[in-house]
Amino acid sequence: MGVTWASTVISLGAVAGITSAILVLILGQSRVLFAMSRDRLLPSRLARVHPRVGTPWLDIAVIAVAVAALAGFVPLDALSELVSIGTLVAFVVECLGVLVLRRTWPDLPRAFRTAGVPVVPVLGMLACGWLMLDLPVETWLWFLAWTAIGLVIYLTYGRRHSTFAECSSSGAAR
Repeated sequence: MGVTWASTVISLGAVAGITSAILVLILGQSRVLFAMSRDRLLPSRLARVHPRVGTPWLDIAVIAVAVAALAGFVPLDALSELVSIGTLVAFVVECLGVLVLRRTWPDLPRAFRTAGVPVVPVLGMLACGWLMLDLPVETWLWFLAWTAIGLVIYLTYGRRHSTFAECSSSGAAR
């Protein structure tokens, strides 16, 4: 359209958006690793917090190194597609979780309620599924590979060490 200053503003906005998304990923994923290791799905060493600042410093370091390696060796478009499929699958699982929990544990105390159940969660799953269908085959293959790696880690380590496995073997879990 001949408005070159607008492309500069949009590019700056994209860089700011990607930077903030990466920072949120590092902080959020470090807390996921912390919770998983606290539940003994991962080695308990990752559940330690820094004595002075109270953060899971080792998890933050591990995720920062992983993100830096991915940023250095994987093209940005491929990374954005992988983040997209991961986020969309997480949303599908969340929507499915709402439906399952409403049916299996209807009296469970909830911090918030979802309006329009089951319509809203079903529409959420369909919308995310529609968006996932538009992603390239390579993204799906990488997603399946990462899922397989996670499944192997769970089956070889997490399943035997988790606190949930301990509770269910003692009959304490539902």
